[in-house]
Amino acid sequence: MMKKSLLLVLLVFSLFQLSAKEGMWIPILLEKYNLAEMQEMGFKLSADDIYDVNHSSMKDAVVIFGGGCTGELISDEGLLITNHHCGYRQIQSHSTVEHDYLTNGFWAMSRDEELPNERLTVSFLEYMKDVTDSVLAGTENMDGEAADKKIKENTDRIIKEARNDGKFTASVKPLFYGNQYFLYVYKVYKDVRLVGAPPSAIGKFGGDTDNWMWPRHTGDFSLFRIYADKNNEPAEYSPDNVPFKPKKSFPVSMKGIQPGDFTMVFGNPGTTMQYWPHQAVDVTMNQRDPDRIMLRDKKLDIIGSDMESDPKIRIQYAAKYAGISNAWKKWQGEIKGLKRLDAINKKRDYEEEFKKWAQQNNTWENKYKPVFDAFDVLYADYSTYIKAYDYYREIVMSGVEVFKGARTINSIINNIENDQDERAESMRSAMLKGLPGFYKDFNQPTDEALFATLMPELINGLDASFLPAEVVETIRNLDQEKLVKKVYQKSILTDRKKLEDLLENGSEKQLLKLRKDPLISMFNQLNFIYEKDIMPEVRKISKSIDDNMKVYMAGLMEMKKGQAFYPDANLTLRVAYGQVEGYEPKDGVKYKYYTTLTGIMEKDNPEIYDYDVPDRLKELYHAKDFGQYEVNGDVPVCFTASNHTTGGNSGSPVVNGNGELIGVNFDRCWEGTMSDIMFDPERCRNISLDIRYALFIIDKFAGAGYLLEEMEIVK
Repeated sequence: MMKKSLLLVLLVFSLFQLSAKEGMWIPILLEKYNLAEMQEMGFKLSADDIYDVNHSSMKDAVVIFGGGCTGELISDEGLLITNHHCGYRQIQSHSTVEHDYLTNGFWAMSRDEELPNERLTVSFLEYMKDVTDSVLAGTENMDGEAADKKIKENTDRIIKEARNDGKFTASVKPLFYGNQYFLYVYKVYKDVRLVGAPPSAIGKFGGDTDNWMWPRHTGDFSLFRIYADKNNEPAEYSPDNVPFKPKKSFPVSMKGIQPGDFTMVFGNPGTTMQYWPHQAVDVTMNQRDPDRIMLRDKKLDIIGSDMESDPKIRIQYAAKYAGISNAWKKWQGEIKGLKRLDAINKKRDYEEEFKKWAQQNNTWENKYKPVFDAFDVLYADYSTYIKAYDYYREIVMSGVEVFKGARTINSIINNIENDQDERAESMRSAMLKGLPGFYKDFNQPTDEALFATLMPELINGLDASFLPAEVVETIRNLDQEKLVKKVYQKSILTDRKKLEDLLENGSEKQLLKLRKDPLISMFNQLNFIYEKDIMPEVRKISKSIDDNMKVYMAGLMEMKKGQAFYPDANLTLRVAYGQVEGYEPKDGVKYKYYTTLTGIMEKDNPEIYDYDVPDRLKELYHAKDFGQYEVNGDVPVCFTASNHTTGGNSGSPVVNGNGELIGVNFDRCWEGTMSDIMFDPERCRNISLDIRYALFIIDKFAGAGYLLEEMEIVK
């Protein structure tokens, strides 16, 4: 028995060694688990240089940009770089047919020309702290709802204290499915202005065709500046605000990269699922991903066709299209990667190893076997309800755009009926205020086509128990043209002037009559089933799965005790490290680790929007006017490395062993997109913009070289 146990430990340890570059590590634990290996790979600094609450460190130069990206400071005057696709919505919001910044780019040639962005924020991490004992205090003899209630009470108290009377924002997040809890405290800046963005034919070069692919030639960056009040504290936008003075900014390296060079990505990865049981992988690979891909195929076909037909529609739907297509393509690569890795059987094998460990420790029958039995039952139920959830999310909640207005009207009516007059009036005012922004990026014929195409998919794809009978009857009895005419076009939501007048001047009685509006009525019936029959079950089953995962996870932590072990990503600051290297995506194919400006010229196609290389860039190329950015007669553009990244890492700084900025992370290779679930060190590569290409575009292409004067350039 002892021999078998030793073999198991050696097996687990060897698996860890084989995937040494895998992991998204907690900064405050680097000294304990990672620093020695990082230094062996070429890191020349200390753990305190990365994260230190008492002195300036890299953490003070990294922000959560908006709601789900990362950005980094590159000057002591608040200048920030992130991805073009992270700033895409802001660039799009400032664009019109007359001032098309998406197509032509934007460059502020002075501070006065920088563009403010309503509701855009950046969040600096003040500190993180392990608060597990405080969160779980008093739950020792509790379980179920009583324990959950106590955890919430403790968490609310911790957050309230950390906010320091509103000076900070704070959150407590579970790690390892609730076996550990960390507090994250942020200072949030609200005046963030657009400084520069290359044309889409640079910043989004290759579009969806090249997205998730290597070789890549995308100059995926944009520049913003953070502003603060005269005391360097957060403030709402004001002309009197001044550029923010950070505690730390990244020096920018012009020294370049070589194969095997150490790389570190320091950002805010969003979500990973590394410890899922095999049933979860099965549902995702064989049901959820295929369903969502199919529905997004239809959305992308409709929106893409309309975007090609009219420049105005292209601007209106550019950010929406990009948002839909990003996950759509990622899921396709995810399926392919999971199948190639035989992921379901690998998970089963891992679970079998865990079972053997538990049996050796006499904990299988009473403690862990019930967990795995529960997984079989729970995931069978989960697959049924999550299918309905996915269809409703893709069609009703984020497919037909006009349903957003129906949702708000429905809420206003509910509040009126429940005598919540103040709340109803507040929602009414907010909707009225938001209508110009909604209709600015709305094209009714496009939305009508989405409605006519997607609604039949909803009723054909789901069991009748998840559908309102009246809606089913309406859709089955009308062809697409009549469905649009008799339901969609008869709604007040398609008449902006009439809707604005009703919201501004209409009586409660008039608003209540909207219950009979055909589109609002249809949404209300669908939403009733979604909120009554679908979401509660998804939440209940997910909670049961998480409760069982907590037990399983505690067992894994015990099995791996003493080894480096990282929690799933949760949009908090993490370190991933690896090295510059290419990869072999399939038999007979080997990719270099870098791309160049020559590759951009080879892809040039004026007939395709995403490949129409700007004339100015072609002029620079043909004149070989590369300046200080020239390397072997060319300009480096992108590179790959073996850092473990995911969504949320977009815009993250990629630094070398000296902590100098060498790139901006923006994507992963398609063959490795399953890395959220299962990491493959042979094919999982992150794709980064070479910082020298960003400098070349700013300086030589845009003529905004003055921005380089505020950076610390290392040569």
